[in-house]
Amino acid sequence: MKIKTESSAKKRTSLLCGFVLENSNKVLGLPKFDSKTTSAINQSLKDMEGKLGKFSIVPIPGKPIQRILLAGIGKKENLSKDTIRFVSGKIAQKARELKLSEFSIISPPSFVTDPISAVSQIIEGTKMALYKFEKFKTEKIETSPNLTIIVSKSDKITKAVKISEIVANGAIFTKSIANLPPNECTPTTLANFAKIMSKKNKMKCNIISEPELKKKGFGGISAVGQGSNNQPKLIILEHNRGRKNDKPIVLVGKAVTFDTGGISLKPGAAMDEMKFDKCGGCTVLGIMKSISELKLPINVVGIIPSVENMPGGESYRPGDIIKLYSGKTAEILNTDAEGRLILADALSYGEKHYSPKAIIDFATLTGACIVALGTNVAAIVSNDEKLTKKINESSKRTTEEVWELPLNQDYMDMIKSDVADMKNIGIGRAAGTITAAAFLKNAIEKTPWTHIDIAGVAWTQTATKEKSYNPKGATGFGVRLILDYLQNL
Repeated sequence: MKIKTESSAKKRTSLLCGFVLENSNKVLGLPKFDSKTTSAINQSLKDMEGKLGKFSIVPIPGKPIQRILLAGIGKKENLSKDTIRFVSGKIAQKARELKLSEFSIISPPSFVTDPISAVSQIIEGTKMALYKFEKFKTEKIETSPNLTIIVSKSDKITKAVKISEIVANGAIFTKSIANLPPNECTPTTLANFAKIMSKKNKMKCNIISEPELKKKGFGGISAVGQGSNNQPKLIILEHNRGRKNDKPIVLVGKAVTFDTGGISLKPGAAMDEMKFDKCGGCTVLGIMKSISELKLPINVVGIIPSVENMPGGESYRPGDIIKLYSGKTAEILNTDAEGRLILADALSYGEKHYSPKAIIDFATLTGACIVALGTNVAAIVSNDEKLTKKINESSKRTTEEVWELPLNQDYMDMIKSDVADMKNIGIGRAAGTITAAAFLKNAIEKTPWTHIDIAGVAWTQTATKEKSYNPKGATGFGVRLILDYLQNL
């Protein structure tokens, strides 16, 4: 990844890419060429009309610039914080399709979008679009092409480039782990990833295993994990770069490395996708990696309860009553509602041991979330308006969309049990996402808290909107969102 301020006409490149607004007669930032080339560019502009995502390539034989790619970005009034990211991703994929070793993109001028935002979107779009999960492929894609971004000024751009690369790499790190199959990623594997990352990035790491989990009262994690030969783990990472007495932000991520549903067995169709039930925990790993590399001057704790939910002779059962870390009891009515049990333990632990200023959790928690919001928007449920507002602001900047659902006493009443403090599912299919959040709220005493249900957005599904920077598989949703939130505290 390079930044150049030289005239793009003088640069030697296999592919020079410029953005075009809809119905525009020029390419943004493109210099003047000879009459023959200019004529070819003008004809291409007429043909493509600057429509969003539409391309036209103009060859220039015998010149330092071998080809010019015109990339439509639509109408100026319709530009979003995602437009340049989306189109840049498509450009990068085209460059790889052409088997180029390098390509260049001219950053759009300031009258189109903020220069810092533009460069960030170009970097995030290209890096994430070129990511491909190939660990188990015998024939791999050739090396991805290198990008040069051409800007009018370099002021403050260098810092933006470094930040954007770290953020994009954090999302890719999350994707690379989330995409792993269950036989290659058990709770122990996930804990080892955390250990390696923490050592490399100078974070404190603590792993709590069986039987210590049982001894310390993590009843939810122990119950869900007891049916598998792969023992559960509680992974704790600490980034301490803030002032010593500053309360930390606690991030909690559900990491069920595979979810069969347990005794309440899931249907066989699409069960393979339950390798993605660890995406919440992978999101926390990606965020913590980026936080440390950005050297953010804050205190952040990442807590990842990790289990494998399997049916077996030792599995927990419908009808069981378990005692959670908070001391409250839960009646088990469905063993496939396991994520809230392990999250409740982690949330209680995080609040008790760290007295945080805020807690944010991520979980592929409910299918009901997909029914309610589809596969492009995450649900949030919170007990604090200020925290929700800040996350919403970050959502608008990063275009990782969230939508808040209510949580009042009526929903809390829906999980009351006749034989325990609460039950692990609500009443029928009603408000499934909210009643799951209501269960989690019982784990929080007084800390500002936001729950983010990423069941619909954590990986690409049937109705997922096409985004060039989210190839098939895990999306890394939440990494860019929360890094933006943390950088703007």
